[in-house]
Amino acid sequence: MGRLTGGDPSLLRRINSAVVLHALRAATVSPDGPEPGDGTEPGDGTDPGPAAGSITGPLTDRAPGCATLTDLTRVTGLSRPTVEGVVEGLAAEGLVVEMPAEEGGVRRQGRPARRFRFRAEAGHLLGIEIGAHRVAALLSDLDGRPLGSAVREVSEKASADERLERIRTAVADLLRRAGVARYSLRAVGVGSPGIVEADGTVHLCTALPGWTGLRLGERLRRSFRCPVLVENDANTAAVAEHWKGAAVGSDDVVFVLAGLSPGAGSLIGGRLHRGFGGAAGEIGALHLLGREATPEEVLSTTGEPLNPLDEDQVARVLALADAGDTHARAAVDRFVRRLVHDVAALVLALDPEVVVVGGWATGLDGVLGPLREELARYCLRPPQVTQSLLGEAAVVTGALRLALDHVEEELFAVESTVTARRPVR
Repeated sequence: MGRLTGGDPSLLRRINSAVVLHALRAATVSPDGPEPGDGTEPGDGTDPGPAAGSITGPLTDRAPGCATLTDLTRVTGLSRPTVEGVVEGLAAEGLVVEMPAEEGGVRRQGRPARRFRFRAEAGHLLGIEIGAHRVAALLSDLDGRPLGSAVREVSEKASADERLERIRTAVADLLRRAGVARYSLRAVGVGSPGIVEADGTVHLCTALPGWTGLRLGERLRRSFRCPVLVENDANTAAVAEHWKGAAVGSDDVVFVLAGLSPGAGSLIGGRLHRGFGGAAGEIGALHLLGREATPEEVLSTTGEPLNPLDEDQVARVLALADAGDTHARAAVDRFVRRLVHDVAALVLALDPEVVVVGGWATGLDGVLGPLREELARYCLRPPQVTQSLLGEAAVVTGALRLALDHVEEELFAVESTVTARRPVR
């Protein structure tokens, strides 16, 4: 990119378009009364008040989703001719539509105010979750409002090709049921196990057969005509809890995806933290430091490592523990101690405000209590510890948020989004 200056007309158009669309997306129409400028107040071509591109306050409180030119002029600080030109351009792109005049109201002097709204239906977003036992998809409009979902079971032993085909059939069925054309998708977000590089390649994954080294982003882009953003599943779950779950309003968050090999996603200062190579939060590898047994040994009830270590085996151990089996209870206690140790290491490093615990381990009785106690014991400032509010929907919800962030950055890019990546070099 060349050097940008304040007088660059293309940059100014981009900024003006972003702030007008941003304001219009959350707009409400102005109170009753004649519209200054709608046939009564000529624009003078200047931008009085705040600098162009700033948003100064909320629109008024009637007719959600609509705004007049005067509303937009007041909120953005741009001149009326500038706003009118931007709105016309956005309408030509299909992102804005003029609303018909209200009927049944009191007749007023002067020309009725022209009202506009953001067309959330102008495109669609898709979130995809890829797991060991299931794949899921969530469809929304450009406001992130869900329009439908699909879940498909899949064998944990399925090959990469089989798992990808399961995803494609789930998405095709979802789009068909929702009556949405594939070409209307503006972005697709994907949550997957493993260490994920910026281009969507899975650097390392032990949870899914054939997943290590898979160019997941490239493979999925063949099925869509829009950007595909691939992220680690714990990271997407952290984004989801920050958006709609237990961490709303908190900018320093750790989400723990507690399972056979726990992982964690973190937001630091309101931004998703991936680390240099996407491996931040891989707390399941801490046993490699030599402090304790492997996961196969931790959950063993016989003294011999569990083989295979899978969720069926774990379910059997949990059932035995619930039934009072002494060896199974000891195994579950070891698992909880391991989880506490892993989470404490991350909390000491990051000092989050909130730790959200999700994954199948949240079904274990007594996980949150010991976690709170041990963090209070080891940490200088213990965080709030809470259970996920989104449950199984956390990963696919976060994947949808990835897609929404991408579109918002394109359409309303005044600031960076929570999930924005650094450019690939």
